[in-house]
Parts: sequence; C-alpha cells; structure tokens
Amino acid sequence: MTLRRLAASAGALAVFLALVALGVWQVQRLAWKTDLIARVEARLAESPVPAPGPAAWAALEARDAEYRRVTVTGRYHANSDTLVKAVTARGPGFWVMTPLQTPQGWTVLVNRGFVADAARDDRPLPQGEVAATGLLRMSQPGGAFLRGNDPAAGRWYSRDTAAIAAAQGLGPVAPWFLDADARGDGAQPIGGLTVVRFRNSHLGYALTWFSLAALWAGWLLWARRRGLRD
Repeated sequence: MTLRRLAASAGALAVFLALVALGVWQVQRLAWKTDLIARVEARLAESPVPAPGPAAWAALEARDAEYRRVTVTGRYHANSDTLVKAVTARGPGFWVMTPLQTPQGWTVLVNRGFVADAARDDRPLPQGEVAATGLLRMSQPGGAFLRGNDPAAGRWYSRDTAAIAAAQGLGPVAPWFLDADARGDGAQPIGGLTVVRFRNSHLGYALTWFSLAALWAGWLLWARRRGLRD
C-alpha cells in the first residue's frame, strides 16, 4: 500500500469514527435529558417545602435544586422592585423582582410575576407578612444572549440575584430566586408563567449521525471494491 493510499484510508477511518462518536455523544445527551425531564416533573408534583436558608446556599446545585417547589415567609421591601425584560405567552413585558426579608433576617428575591409593557406601573405590593410559594430558580448572571445587564441604566435582561442586590443596596441575598405561583385573581403581577419545557431532539440527532456513519462506511466499501476491480 502506497503512502498516499495509507493516508487516505486513515482519513476515511477518522471520519467514520468521528461520526460514530457524535452519535454516541447524542445518546449520552438523550439519557441526561430524559433523566432531567423525569426529575423536574417529579419535583413539580411535590408539595412545597421550606425554602433553603443561608446554611444550605453553598451546597446548592442547579441539578438538584432548580424547579423544586418551596415556600418562604417574610415581608417585601417597599419601593424595591427591579423590572427584568421578559417575553411570555402574554406578550412582552417585565418580571417583577422584589426582595423579601424573612423573620430569620435573610433576604431572597421573589419574582412576583409578569407585568405587561404598557402597564408596568400596575404592580401593587402586598403589605405585612406574606407567604410566597413557587419554584426555586438559580440566579441567572450576566444577561441574555447579546444583551448584558446594565444596572446603572436600570436595564435588566436576566434575573441576576447578586447584581440586582448590589444595585439595590440590599447586601447579601440568596443565590436563587423564587418564581411565584399564580394567585388566581388575574391581577398584575401575574405569577405562574414559568416555562418548564425541555426540548429533547437527541434521539433524532443520534440517528442522523449513525446514519451518516453507515452511509460513509457503505460508500467506502463500494469505493474499495471498485478500486480492486480497477
């Protein structure tokens, strides 16, 4: 076998192995996504549990904590809303992030819900001690795709708890926030709009890569047999 033919064979084998590896990777991603969906669906069906306090914050990980149903009691800070850009099934508007201080002295940001762009000032704040129930979500630092948060200008594109706390002068806050449930009265802010949907196309991707690998192998066999005849 000439050096050129040996190099061509090695390159063809590398392409085949790469296609197979991509298929295997998608199978692994499929297993991960299926497990994620099952875990989240189980959490959504559970009864709310007390929200994790400061002693638990360092150990919180999104894989184990996010989308758990939790409840927390406290008082909202007056005049401390932060409006974060949002697009929901109800159209464009804002999430209303409001700090809530617990009787134990720690603070968590509560996403009280959605307000429409045209009615952003219509967000009455409950007075006195309240119990907020909803989904635990981990902080979203940085901003959105191609849009960074701009605290100085009051433009927010993600629910970054640490940055919002710094801009509001709140001091330390929980590294997670609460997506509040719907209240049922239809008034703003409208809770319960968390989208819990995970795209799962990994099986299709895996079949595509394995099919390409099979086609590549078939073409190589055909080319080899033709070369032998020639």
